[in-house]
Amino acid sequence: MRFEVIGVLSLAGLARAHIFAWHKAMYCLNGTTAGQDNANTNDAVNPLYDLPKSEWWFHATNGCNKFPPPAGVFLDLPAGGSFTVEMAENRAFTSLSYGGSKVTAWGDGKTHPEGYSITNLGGAAISGSGCLSSPNLHAKSESDVAGSAFAISYQSDLSKVTPENLVVFSVRYHTPYKRLASFDVPADMPACPSAGCICAWGWVPNKCGQANMYMGGYRCRVTNAKSTVPLAAAKPPVWCENNASACVQGAKQMVYWQQRDGNNIVTSGNEADGTPKSPGYNMKLGFTDGAQKNIFQK
Repeated sequence: MRFEVIGVLSLAGLARAHIFAWHKAMYCLNGTTAGQDNANTNDAVNPLYDLPKSEWWFHATNGCNKFPPPAGVFLDLPAGGSFTVEMAENRAFTSLSYGGSKVTAWGDGKTHPEGYSITNLGGAAISGSGCLSSPNLHAKSESDVAGSAFAISYQSDLSKVTPENLVVFSVRYHTPYKRLASFDVPADMPACPSAGCICAWGWVPNKCGQANMYMGGYRCRVTNAKSTVPLAAAKPPVWCENNASACVQGAKQMVYWQQRDGNNIVTSGNEADGTPKSPGYNMKLGFTDGAQKNIFQK
Protein backbone atom coordinates (compact mmCIF):
# COMPACT_ATOMS: atom_id res chain seq x y z
CA MET A 1 0.00 0.00 0.00
CA ARG A 2 2.79 2.42 0.84
CA PHE A 3 4.40 1.98 -2.57
CA GLU A 4 1.07 2.55 -4.30
CA VAL A 5 0.49 5.81 -2.45
CA ILE A 6 3.94 7.10 -3.30
CA GLY A 7 3.57 5.95 -6.88
CA VAL A 8 0.68 8.30 -7.67
CA LEU A 9 2.37 11.46 -6.42
CA SER A 10 2.28 14.30 -8.92
CA LEU A 11 5.45 15.93 -10.21
CA ALA A 12 4.71 18.86 -7.94
CA GLY A 13 5.13 16.63 -4.90
CA LEU A 14 8.55 15.28 -5.86
CA ALA A 15 11.67 16.48 -4.09
CA ARG A 16 13.86 18.71 -6.24
CA ALA A 17 17.41 19.84 -5.69
CA HIS A 18 20.50 19.77 -7.86
CA ILE A 19 21.96 16.90 -9.93
CA PHE A 20 23.54 13.50 -9.36
CA ALA A 21 24.63 10.66 -11.67
CA TRP A 22 22.16 7.86 -10.91
CA HIS A 23 22.85 4.15 -11.37
CA LYS A 24 21.59 1.00 -9.66
CA ALA A 25 25.08 0.42 -8.18
CA MET A 26 25.30 3.77 -6.39
CA TYR A 27 25.38 4.33 -2.65
CA CYS A 28 22.06 5.41 -1.06
CA LEU A 29 20.02 4.68 -4.18
CA ASN A 30 17.08 3.96 -1.87
CA GLY A 31 17.69 6.95 0.39
CA THR A 32 19.19 7.04 3.86
CA THR A 33 16.46 5.48 5.98
CA ALA A 34 17.23 1.87 6.86
CA GLY A 35 14.70 -0.60 5.48
CA GLN A 36 13.00 1.93 3.20
CA ASP A 37 13.12 2.01 -0.59
CA ASN A 38 12.40 5.66 -1.30
CA ALA A 39 11.51 6.09 -4.97
CA ASN A 40 11.41 9.85 -4.40
CA THR A 41 14.84 10.27 -2.79
CA ASN A 42 17.31 13.03 -3.50
CA ASP A 43 19.65 12.24 -0.60
CA ALA A 44 22.65 11.74 -2.92
CA VAL A 45 21.98 15.01 -4.72
CA ASN A 46 22.41 17.59 -1.99
CA PRO A 47 25.42 19.88 -2.57
CA LEU A 48 28.53 19.79 -0.40
CA TYR A 49 29.82 23.10 0.91
CA ASP A 50 31.97 24.24 3.86
CA LEU A 51 32.01 20.80 5.46
CA PRO A 52 34.79 18.91 7.24
CA LYS A 53 36.23 16.07 5.18
CA SER A 54 34.60 13.57 7.52
CA GLU A 55 31.25 14.81 6.22
CA TRP A 56 31.81 15.61 2.53
CA TRP A 57 33.89 12.53 1.67
CA PHE A 58 31.55 10.20 -0.23
CA HIS A 59 28.59 12.28 0.97
CA ALA A 60 28.87 11.17 4.59
CA THR A 61 27.07 14.32 5.75
CA ASN A 62 23.70 12.55 5.61
CA GLY A 63 24.93 8.96 5.88
CA CYS A 64 24.81 8.23 2.16
CA ASN A 65 28.12 6.38 2.47
CA LYS A 66 26.49 3.93 4.89
CA PHE A 67 24.05 2.55 2.30
CA PRO A 68 26.01 0.53 -0.28
CA PRO A 69 24.35 -1.13 -3.27
CA PRO A 70 23.14 -4.73 -2.86
CA ALA A 71 25.74 -7.49 -3.06
CA GLY A 72 26.51 -8.41 -6.65
CA VAL A 73 25.31 -5.11 -8.13
CA PHE A 74 28.04 -3.23 -10.01
CA LEU A 75 28.56 -0.26 -12.29
CA ASP A 76 30.26 -2.07 -15.18
CA LEU A 77 33.15 -0.22 -16.82
CA PRO A 78 34.00 -1.86 -20.18
CA ALA A 79 37.70 -1.31 -20.91
CA GLY A 80 37.92 0.63 -24.16
CA GLY A 81 34.15 1.17 -24.17
CA SER A 82 31.69 3.43 -22.40
CA PHE A 83 28.94 3.36 -19.79
CA THR A 84 25.84 5.47 -19.27
CA VAL A 85 24.35 7.07 -16.17
CA GLU A 86 21.27 9.21 -15.58
CA MET A 87 21.85 12.81 -14.53
CA ALA A 88 18.82 13.82 -12.51
CA GLU A 89 17.79 15.86 -9.49
CA ASN A 90 15.72 13.04 -8.03
CA ARG A 91 15.55 9.28 -8.43
CA ALA A 92 11.92 9.78 -9.48
CA PHE A 93 13.08 11.30 -12.76
CA THR A 94 15.18 8.27 -13.72
CA SER A 95 14.38 4.79 -15.02
CA LEU A 96 15.05 3.53 -11.47
CA SER A 97 11.69 4.75 -10.11
CA TYR A 98 8.01 4.45 -11.03
CA GLY A 99 8.85 2.19 -13.98
CA GLY A 100 10.38 5.17 -15.73
CA SER A 101 6.97 6.85 -16.04
CA LYS A 102 8.32 10.27 -15.00
CA VAL A 103 11.35 10.19 -17.29
CA THR A 104 12.04 12.77 -19.99
CA ALA A 105 15.22 13.78 -21.80
CA TRP A 106 15.97 16.07 -18.86
CA GLY A 107 16.88 15.51 -15.24
CA ASP A 108 13.87 17.38 -13.83
CA GLY A 109 11.20 15.26 -15.51
CA LYS A 110 10.13 18.21 -17.64
CA THR A 111 10.32 18.97 -21.34
CA HIS A 112 12.73 21.63 -22.56
CA PRO A 113 13.67 22.78 -26.07
CA GLU A 114 16.79 21.60 -27.87
CA GLY A 115 19.55 24.06 -27.14
CA TYR A 116 17.93 24.88 -23.80
CA SER A 117 19.56 28.04 -22.43
CA ILE A 118 18.70 31.37 -20.82
CA THR A 119 18.03 32.69 -24.34
CA ASN A 120 15.94 29.64 -25.30
CA LEU A 121 13.90 28.87 -22.20
CA GLY A 122 10.76 27.40 -23.72
CA GLY A 123 8.72 28.97 -20.93
CA ALA A 124 11.02 27.97 -18.05
CA ALA A 125 12.12 30.47 -15.43
CA ILE A 126 15.56 31.98 -14.87
CA SER A 127 17.15 31.62 -11.44
CA GLY A 128 17.97 34.52 -9.15
CA SER A 129 21.58 34.31 -10.33
CA GLY A 130 20.51 34.65 -13.98
CA CYS A 131 20.95 30.98 -14.86
CA LEU A 132 18.82 27.97 -15.76
CA SER A 133 16.66 27.12 -12.77
CA SER A 134 15.31 23.69 -13.70
CA PRO A 135 17.14 21.42 -13.71
CA ASN A 136 19.55 23.31 -11.47
CA LEU A 137 22.60 22.98 -13.72
CA HIS A 138 24.49 26.00 -12.35
CA ALA A 139 24.80 27.16 -15.95
CA LYS A 140 23.34 29.46 -18.59
CA SER A 141 23.62 26.97 -21.47
CA GLU A 142 25.12 23.61 -22.35
CA SER A 143 28.45 25.20 -23.29
CA ASP A 144 28.53 26.85 -19.86
CA VAL A 145 28.19 23.56 -17.94
CA ALA A 146 31.47 22.83 -16.15
CA GLY A 147 31.86 19.10 -16.83
CA SER A 148 31.89 16.10 -14.47
CA ALA A 149 34.05 13.05 -13.88
CA PHE A 150 34.25 9.48 -12.65
CA ALA A 151 37.14 8.22 -10.53
CA ILE A 152 38.12 4.72 -9.42
CA SER A 153 39.92 3.18 -6.46
CA TYR A 154 41.15 -0.39 -6.65
CA GLN A 155 39.94 -0.93 -3.11
CA SER A 156 36.82 -2.94 -2.34
CA ASP A 157 36.33 -1.38 1.10
CA LEU A 158 35.15 2.24 1.08
CA SER A 159 37.03 2.93 4.31
CA LYS A 160 40.33 2.26 2.49
CA VAL A 161 39.70 4.74 -0.31
CA THR A 162 41.92 7.84 -0.18
CA PRO A 163 42.39 10.89 -2.42
CA GLU A 164 45.65 9.32 -3.60
CA ASN A 165 44.16 5.98 -4.70
CA LEU A 166 40.95 7.47 -6.12
CA VAL A 167 41.97 8.31 -9.70
CA VAL A 168 39.91 10.24 -12.25
CA PHE A 169 39.58 7.92 -15.26
CA SER A 170 36.82 9.56 -17.31
CA VAL A 171 35.61 13.11 -17.92
CA ARG A 172 32.63 14.29 -19.90
CA TYR A 173 32.66 17.94 -20.79
CA HIS A 174 29.43 19.94 -20.49
CA THR A 175 27.77 17.52 -18.08
CA PRO A 176 25.42 17.43 -16.31
CA TYR A 177 23.03 18.79 -18.95
CA LYS A 178 20.58 16.23 -20.33
CA ARG A 179 19.51 13.15 -18.36
CA LEU A 180 21.57 10.54 -20.19
CA ALA A 181 25.34 10.93 -20.20
CA SER A 182 27.99 8.46 -21.34
CA PHE A 183 31.55 8.25 -20.07
CA ASP A 184 34.49 6.59 -21.84
CA VAL A 185 36.73 4.02 -20.15
CA PRO A 186 40.48 3.76 -20.90
CA ALA A 187 41.31 0.62 -22.87
CA ASP A 188 44.16 -0.25 -20.49
CA MET A 189 42.11 -0.34 -17.29
CA PRO A 190 43.05 -3.47 -15.30
CA ALA A 191 40.51 -5.73 -13.64
CA CYS A 192 39.20 -4.98 -10.16
CA PRO A 193 39.55 -7.30 -7.15
CA SER A 194 36.92 -10.04 -6.98
CA ALA A 195 34.78 -7.92 -4.63
CA GLY A 196 34.92 -5.00 -7.04
CA CYS A 197 36.31 -1.48 -6.95
CA ILE A 198 34.94 1.73 -5.48
CA CYS A 199 34.07 4.49 -7.94
CA ALA A 200 32.96 8.07 -7.42
CA TRP A 201 31.27 10.75 -9.49
CA GLY A 202 32.13 14.39 -9.02
CA TRP A 203 30.96 17.75 -10.30
CA VAL A 204 32.08 21.28 -9.44
CA PRO A 205 29.62 23.79 -10.95
CA ASN A 206 30.80 26.77 -12.95
CA LYS A 207 29.42 29.56 -10.77
CA CYS A 208 25.68 30.37 -11.14
CA GLY A 209 25.01 30.10 -7.43
CA GLN A 210 26.84 28.78 -4.39
CA ALA A 211 30.43 27.60 -5.03
CA ASN A 212 29.83 24.01 -3.93
CA MET A 213 30.66 20.53 -5.17
CA TYR A 214 29.05 17.12 -5.56
CA MET A 215 30.41 13.66 -4.79
CA GLY A 216 28.96 10.20 -4.37
CA GLY A 217 30.01 6.57 -4.55
CA TYR A 218 29.37 3.35 -6.48
CA ARG A 219 30.50 -0.25 -6.41
CA CYS A 220 32.09 -0.80 -9.80
CA ARG A 221 34.13 -3.31 -11.80
CA VAL A 222 36.14 -3.23 -15.01
CA THR A 223 34.97 -5.65 -17.69
CA ASN A 224 36.87 -6.87 -20.76
CA ALA A 225 40.14 -6.00 -19.00
CA LYS A 226 43.32 -7.03 -20.82
CA SER A 227 46.04 -4.96 -19.16
CA THR A 228 47.52 -5.67 -15.74
CA VAL A 229 49.39 -2.37 -15.37
CA PRO A 230 48.12 -0.63 -12.21
CA LEU A 231 47.06 2.97 -11.96
CA ALA A 232 49.54 5.54 -10.68
CA ALA A 233 48.99 7.45 -7.45
CA ALA A 234 46.73 10.43 -8.04
CA LYS A 235 48.10 13.95 -7.64
CA PRO A 236 46.03 17.07 -6.90
CA PRO A 237 45.12 19.03 -10.05
CA VAL A 238 46.36 22.60 -10.41
CA TRP A 239 45.02 25.66 -12.19
CA CYS A 240 46.56 25.76 -15.69
CA GLU A 241 44.08 27.63 -17.89
CA ASN A 242 45.67 28.49 -21.26
CA ASN A 243 49.01 27.07 -20.08
CA ALA A 244 49.09 23.33 -20.75
CA SER A 245 52.72 23.07 -19.64
CA ALA A 246 51.62 23.95 -16.10
CA CYS A 247 49.01 21.19 -15.88
CA VAL A 248 49.59 18.11 -13.75
CA GLN A 249 50.47 15.21 -16.02
CA GLY A 250 49.29 11.67 -15.39
CA ALA A 251 46.85 10.45 -12.75
CA LYS A 252 44.88 13.21 -11.05
CA GLN A 253 42.70 13.38 -7.97
CA MET A 254 39.11 14.50 -8.02
CA VAL A 255 38.52 18.19 -7.31
CA TYR A 256 37.94 18.92 -3.62
CA TRP A 257 37.06 22.58 -3.19
CA GLN A 258 35.31 25.06 -0.90
CA GLN A 259 35.23 22.73 2.09
CA ARG A 260 36.24 23.38 5.69
CA ASP A 261 39.19 21.02 5.33
CA GLY A 262 40.50 18.44 2.88
CA ASN A 263 40.60 20.80 -0.11
CA ASN A 264 43.19 19.94 -2.76
CA ILE A 265 42.95 23.19 -4.70
CA VAL A 266 42.69 26.80 -3.57
CA THR A 267 41.92 29.54 -6.06
CA SER A 268 42.36 33.30 -6.12
CA GLY A 269 41.98 35.94 -8.78
CA ASN A 270 40.09 35.74 -12.04
CA GLU A 271 40.08 33.32 -14.94
CA ALA A 272 40.43 34.26 -18.60
CA ASP A 273 36.85 35.51 -18.93
CA GLY A 274 37.31 37.98 -16.08
CA THR A 275 35.15 36.14 -13.55
CA PRO A 276 36.47 34.59 -10.30
CA LYS A 277 38.27 31.30 -10.84
CA SER A 278 36.06 28.23 -10.64
CA PRO A 279 37.89 24.89 -10.96
CA GLY A 280 36.20 22.08 -12.84
CA TYR A 281 36.66 18.92 -14.83
CA ASN A 282 37.94 20.64 -17.96
CA MET A 283 41.18 22.05 -19.37
CA LYS A 284 41.31 24.79 -16.73
CA LEU A 285 42.70 21.98 -14.54
CA GLY A 286 44.21 19.89 -17.33
CA PHE A 287 41.39 17.36 -17.67
CA THR A 288 40.80 16.29 -21.27
CA ASP A 289 37.37 15.18 -22.46
CA GLY A 290 36.81 11.43 -22.47
CA ALA A 291 38.94 8.56 -21.19
CA GLN A 292 42.01 9.66 -19.22
CA LYS A 293 44.70 7.59 -20.92
CA ASN A 294 47.78 8.75 -18.99
CA ILE A 295 46.83 7.47 -15.54
CA PHE A 296 48.90 4.28 -15.44
CA GLN A 297 52.20 3.44 -13.78
CA LYS A 298 55.22 3.56 -16.06
